[in-house]
Amino acid sequence: MSLLHVFAGAAALGAILPLSGGPINNHQQAVLNATPNIPEPPKPETIDVIELPLPPVSASRDVGACTAALNPHLTGCIARELTDKFQAGDFTPDGQNVIVTVTFVGAPAAPSSASIYEGVQLILIRTDGTNFSNGDPWKCLTCGVPTKNAKELDPQRDYPHVFRSGDKAIWGHNILDCNGKQLASDACTPDDIHIYPIYWSDGAPRELRIHPDDVHIGWSSFTNGAGQFSYFGRLEFNAHPPGTGPAVPRYDLVDVDLLVDPKRGAFITADGSELKLHPESIIIGELRGFSGSGDEILYLGAPTESTNIDLYAVHIETGIVRRLTSHPDYADPIAFSADDQWFVTQDTRASERQMWMSGMRGIPPLIDIVAVAVAASTRNNGKRRFFQPILIDRHGDRGSYYGQQVNGNGEKSDGGINDPSWNGRADPAFSLDSTCIVYWQAIVTSPACGGINPLPCPASTAQGRREYRVMLARLSDRQPSLPAPVYKVSSRIPWATPFPPGTDVPSLPTLKPGNYTLRGKVSGFAEVSLIGDAVHPEPSSIKRVVANYTDFSDDGDHTINGLEDVELTVLFPNVWNQRLDWYSDIVQTGSSTGSKKTGARGLQLRIDVMKNILEANGTLTTTIDGVAYHQPANGT
Repeated sequence: MSLLHVFAGAAALGAILPLSGGPINNHQQAVLNATPNIPEPPKPETIDVIELPLPPVSASRDVGACTAALNPHLTGCIARELTDKFQAGDFTPDGQNVIVTVTFVGAPAAPSSASIYEGVQLILIRTDGTNFSNGDPWKCLTCGVPTKNAKELDPQRDYPHVFRSGDKAIWGHNILDCNGKQLASDACTPDDIHIYPIYWSDGAPRELRIHPDDVHIGWSSFTNGAGQFSYFGRLEFNAHPPGTGPAVPRYDLVDVDLLVDPKRGAFITADGSELKLHPESIIIGELRGFSGSGDEILYLGAPTESTNIDLYAVHIETGIVRRLTSHPDYADPIAFSADDQWFVTQDTRASERQMWMSGMRGIPPLIDIVAVAVAASTRNNGKRRFFQPILIDRHGDRGSYYGQQVNGNGEKSDGGINDPSWNGRADPAFSLDSTCIVYWQAIVTSPACGGINPLPCPASTAQGRREYRVMLARLSDRQPSLPAPVYKVSSRIPWATPFPPGTDVPSLPTLKPGNYTLRGKVSGFAEVSLIGDAVHPEPSSIKRVVANYTDFSDDGDHTINGLEDVELTVLFPNVWNQRLDWYSDIVQTGSSTGSKKTGARGLQLRIDVMKNILEANGTLTTTIDGVAYHQPANGT
């Protein structure tokens, strides 16, 4: 199994996840290899957080359940339950609206004019306390669009995003176009809107992200072997498509590049009996977006440190790679400010969800050869996330600076802005002037709470007991800033692999079973055994990794000694269903002291990467400077 497994794929002063300044013992250890010429971390700033309005909830989905008593304007009611079809997106260019996918329910039957407010729709919601001309703080963009204007509407309608032009939006595998009129304006009516499908001849794109130039686009796509690659291409309108695909006007993905640099190879390679690590490697497993100017691609990459899933940026032209996050917890959804000076990420660092596994710094990612998919999946409990939004300057985690929790100022009361029962979801976004952040949350629900689960289910305090909410964070100390000039993308990415139609996904060089040595950059070494799979004896199939560390150090501050032994079993026929048999007995000395140890019988951990429900026997505990981090109980 390769490192290309899917890494699935919140008043006044915000709390700081530890600050800049002198040494602070935060039990999470300083970042490795911080660059000395990067500026000092920023000071905390004032962040005011409010909840944005949504259409009223109807507890019933029955026809006509959305009555005038619930919505006097008869402009629709939405479902109470969180479904896969709710998702907040980003701002319109003026910052006064946020685009949101909702599920309308309970509409009256036709010929009532309110019958159009039914099913999965795309709306705008106000951010400034005002109303649209209909008297509501929301406007439905897709309700009532004529059928002839939305031929072959693709059912994939996630990750809504407004183009910087303000007259278009991406909606999953569709593009909504208002014929040059601003989406938020009264001039943009359902009759003006056309919805076109997006077509790619070589696979099923997922989680598409628009480049700031409104022309290029990035996406990821699963392979048949429990992995995924990412791609970059151009949107091209095709009014009269021939051949395969939707036989209607559509947007094609053309001039496609596979985001792999074949010259740099994999993150871990073998040179004879020596293993080498290559932080400059570019093999993008899951694309997450672009920098504010669009000069960098943001992505989840192969771990730099063992089981520590981080965000990276690679320059579109030069291929220079930056590690943006390094906190031991899991970072994933990310958005850059348009001025290119900040990013916000949904991260588990506030909950310390992953510290039991990844809390010890400085361990190279050797067991990750078999463990990365499982390690990335323990961040969730089924549909529950443990994310909160974290604001970080463009230079990323460094020293003892781990950013500022956007919604950190509060009492963690029921329904409060930092109530831990409300968890962040993808994606957050900045307003174009970089003064506001929007993000959305979902409350924990059964089976992640209640019943046999020791965590009681909280009662939602949102309107109609809604299970989701959209939050607006105003960065009150800031003045509006201008967007950075949009980076002009060349016809092809110099370091990427051209991927014309009909191209097969390439086979990448892989490690072979054998005994190897990895030498620390400063001291020591690791003796590594890569053991093949006797049941599926392909030459490059690695089933088990044994790493024995002797005075190993890459930075001179953290020294690792001890043994880790992890074996992967893929529970066929479901390649996403995986079990790890894990044994760790690691000690760390240096600037921090700690241990990473399994119980006497080790840890047997099973998880379906697509479902994210942990089933474990045995224990794995990481202790850093006297603070012990234990694995979550099964089902929590």
